[in-house]
Amino acid sequence: MLYIPEIFGTFFALLSVILGAFGAHFLKKRIPEPAVQSFEVGVRYMMYHGLALLTLPLFSLAKTEWIERFFILGTVLFSFSIFLLSLQTLFKRNLKVLGPVTPVGGFLLIVGWGLLLSKFLNFYIK
Repeated sequence: MLYIPEIFGTFFALLSVILGAFGAHFLKKRIPEPAVQSFEVGVRYMMYHGLALLTLPLFSLAKTEWIERFFILGTVLFSFSIFLLSLQTLFKRNLKVLGPVTPVGGFLLIVGWGLLLSKFLNFYIK
């Protein structure tokens, strides 16, 4: 059986380490400090949600596929839009059109966490 959430969780965690090192050792000399800080936010949120996807199956919760979907899609939209926006000076491209994608991704992450909270409340308050 293919475990998509665990694969994404592992991929997000791996990519967070790689991009964190990339940001710390390569980007700090090439893009403005606010862009580096934004890039680091994208890395941090990717790691958080990678770990969340990896630990979600450890809980005795039924039917978490919507939570997993919101975490995966939210992380892709949130983190990758931040990465691209942070790197636009390096690419010499105006990528501000991606600006609205970041809050959409953040909203999806919030929905995922809200669903998880609801699952826990329903599980423990019966």
